[in-house]
Amino acid sequence: MSSRAVVFFFFALLSFSGICLRPASADNEEEDPGLVMNFYKDTCPQAEDVIREQVRLLYKRHKNTAFSWLRNIFHDCAVQSCDASLLLDSTRRSLSEKETDRSFGLRNFRYLDTIKEAVERECPGVVSCADILVLSARDGIVSLGGPHIPLKTGRRDGRKSRAEILEEYLPDHNESMSVVLDRFAAIGIDTPGLVALLGAHSVGRTHCVKLVHRLYPEVDPVLNTDHVEHMLHKCPDAIPDPKAVQYVRNDRGTPMKLDNNYYRNILDNKGLLIVDHQLATDKRTKPYVKKMAKSQDYFFKEFARAITILSENNPLTGTKGEIRKQCSVANKHH
Repeated sequence: MSSRAVVFFFFALLSFSGICLRPASADNEEEDPGLVMNFYKDTCPQAEDVIREQVRLLYKRHKNTAFSWLRNIFHDCAVQSCDASLLLDSTRRSLSEKETDRSFGLRNFRYLDTIKEAVERECPGVVSCADILVLSARDGIVSLGGPHIPLKTGRRDGRKSRAEILEEYLPDHNESMSVVLDRFAAIGIDTPGLVALLGAHSVGRTHCVKLVHRLYPEVDPVLNTDHVEHMLHKCPDAIPDPKAVQYVRNDRGTPMKLDNNYYRNILDNKGLLIVDHQLATDKRTKPYVKKMAKSQDYFFKEFARAITILSENNPLTGTKGEIRKQCSVANKHH
């Protein structure tokens, strides 16, 4: 048989047996589709409905859970990867991100475990804690009157805390606006996106520990004098107890609603944190603050865009990472 005939016979045999010749990279692409809409449609089609219902039930019983879901997505996804490293407890070898100063005031992690347990009952070992963290934020935003934001899924969970590098990624509320802009730009969020994300300060509360430096020993002269009286009433001690329930609502007008009232407040010098004041006065951010103060639709549009970018920051997908059995503990590998 000639060499040409041998080659023909070989390929004919492959086609008969159903074997397909293609580059190895194609297999890798099939194994790792990355983040996609409705990632669990075949493996756990009810996953997103279960998460949405749990968020709704928890919000009905504990209104502040929605604030927590919103903070979680920022504190997890802004630090190198959207991989639920935030949720890991401390071990003998590593400190939890939850226990760092930047994470002061984060709470309700036990209720995230409640959501995880509900999902595990439906589809054991399928849905990642990273996706639960992101989807609970999405549904929490809706609970607070914000927009529904379609978000992709397919994240997997990391195995280590990033407590030691957290401050390199999360800006402090006293940082300069240049630092804040640079930190967000590093993950692809531009100036209007940053301004919109900080609109999350329209809900929830700020502990007195984080704002007494604006009240004692002297009141920050840029603060609205009418608002100062309320702040002093809520924070009567120059050195408040971090464990005490001493706080000021971020927005006294609509404290439970994600809306553009925050921008009107900071333009009126009622921002509680230094970063709030800077946002309203810095020439790079003030035009967007004024635009969002006038238009809630514009705020929601930019907020949804920024949350989407944040949620897709460097995720683990495919075979990277793992699907944790418990969100607070990495799986044991024998």
